Amino acid sequence: MPDTPLLDTVTLPADTRGLSTPQLRQLADELRAEVIDAVSVTGGHLGSALGVVELTVALHHVFETPRDILIWDVGHQCYPHKILTGRRDRIRTLRQGGGLSGFTKRSESEYDPFGAAHASTSISAGLGFAAARDQKGETNKVVAVIGDGSMSAGMAYEAMNNAAETTKQLVVVLNDNDMSIAPPVGGMSAYLAKQVSGGTYRNLRRFGKSVAQHFPRPFRDAARKAEEYARGMVVGGTFFEELGFYYVGPIDGHDMDALIPVLKNAAAVDDRPVLVHVVTQKGKGYAPAESSADKYHGVAKFDVISGKQAKPVSNAPSYTKVFGTELIKRAERDPSIVAVTAAMPSGTGLDLFGQAFPERTFDVGIAEQHAVTFCAGLAADGMKPVCAIYSTFLQRGYDQVVHDVAIQSLPVRFAMDRAGLVGADGSTHAGSFDIGYMGALPGMVLMAAADEAELAAMIATSLEIDDRPSAFRYPRGDGVGVEIPELAAPLEIGKGRIVREGTTVAILSLGTRLQESLKAAESLAARGVSTTVADARFAKPLDEDLILRLAREHEVLITVEEGAIGGFGGFVLQMLAEKGALDAGLKVRTLHLPDRFQDHDKPEVQYAEAGLNADQIAATALVALGVEGRAGAVRA
Repeated sequence: MPDTPLLDTVTLPADTRGLSTPQLRQLADELRAEVIDAVSVTGGHLGSALGVVELTVALHHVFETPRDILIWDVGHQCYPHKILTGRRDRIRTLRQGGGLSGFTKRSESEYDPFGAAHASTSISAGLGFAAARDQKGETNKVVAVIGDGSMSAGMAYEAMNNAAETTKQLVVVLNDNDMSIAPPVGGMSAYLAKQVSGGTYRNLRRFGKSVAQHFPRPFRDAARKAEEYARGMVVGGTFFEELGFYYVGPIDGHDMDALIPVLKNAAAVDDRPVLVHVVTQKGKGYAPAESSADKYHGVAKFDVISGKQAKPVSNAPSYTKVFGTELIKRAERDPSIVAVTAAMPSGTGLDLFGQAFPERTFDVGIAEQHAVTFCAGLAADGMKPVCAIYSTFLQRGYDQVVHDVAIQSLPVRFAMDRAGLVGADGSTHAGSFDIGYMGALPGMVLMAAADEAELAAMIATSLEIDDRPSAFRYPRGDGVGVEIPELAAPLEIGKGRIVREGTTVAILSLGTRLQESLKAAESLAARGVSTTVADARFAKPLDEDLILRLAREHEVLITVEEGAIGGFGGFVLQMLAEKGALDAGLKVRTLHLPDRFQDHDKPEVQYAEAGLNADQIAATALVALGVEGRAGAVRA
């Protein structure tokens, strides 16, 4: 009989702790194959997961999780971690409705002590765990894993700057998979890393420093600088040492013989925080990922043998591609247009713009706060910056939107991709709140596209506004298939449009629920209810004339939006109340995302749960008219 795979004998991390180094290498190989097979079924973040397989095995082998706290930054590399922590039997439910999250999630497992999906949070959270441990007089270890990309965010340095003052025992693992940097990771580097992380070397350093204290000040300073620079030249890390960390590395993150002793030595350091610098290869061990430009960072379902992804075919372009293409058209005519993104050029469509205008494209890294204020500076000096950031990530730069852009009335144009619900990425990536938080700002022009042609027009509109900030939101996925003009004309600021005329019910849609609103009107017509459908286009400024007309001429007014409570519907209600339009008995209903965080699922399921599909819009109208019972009983 063939030998039982080692992975079949590992149910929890404790099962790895009696394994030898050769066995751990075998376990890593089997774990990598399991990840590839699972993600081929579900889709997800493959390249980053493959890059940390050996590191995951080593961390769970050395540290006593879950007693020892292990925090993964972002969390998109956590699939091997989930398999080793009792979730292998559900790994093929990854990112599916009712299945495992694509990120770490506290409610999912005790091995996920801190949830994450946005970058650069792990060191701050880990420091919090370490401080809590110290306050309680406990002795467990705390480990925070962070990628080199996440180190481009200021939050990581804020945490590191505070770490040495807060605790004596914290391990930060810097997972460096930037192939353009590629520090030396051969045998000599691994050997040096082991030496400088060991007790003998640390004791020698302490002895040398204690002797140096008795030297006159000039000699003492010279000795310190000599030690610092020699160490920096040999193994790097002077910068981290200045922040109070004991630096170890760089080491090969795929070499178990190097990883295990270094992590054990790091765990034993009890007089200052430690940073272990490991170098890994994104997509490691799967040829199609290794040869791909993005190392298969995010993939759809795929064939394991060929690596070919099963992406759906659509006759309509994605909203993201429409944005990138339209911005290029405008930039060809206006040299003052520049584009800024925060580490998401392909995700926002600015990779296309960057190919056309590399000198006018700025990727600032995972630094949304900086991106916003950088755009403010560009705008203040006469340029036309377009700040392309996912709705969910723009939340990270909101203070800068308020203080540096809005208060100064600077014409920064915010392109907010992934507005509304986003399917498999779940609540952490949903663009739920931007209508409320952008619409609250005085002077802001806030638009939402109902289709790809409107998105083109809104891009043109924002570039015409030169006295205040503006923002336009659009969803993930493909458009509805409408024709886009060769060069879209700008919209009149604050003006919506009537799409269908009726007399009894008015549906006022903001964004891409317009198609569902039209279907709802057809359904209502079949019931004998005459329905007007309007496309608001603007959440700020509101088209007050249009809305007051709808209120005056209809029995029921329903607002529909792909945003959280307190957004567009709230703005409309406030205006109607101020104008006295509610006094005549108008029945107003606001349809929006539910007042909770929605878990990952197919988008159509999420929108059905939110009550934003055609049948549910129609049911709301019938209930308001008193034609049928409670809406909850009618909704699918």
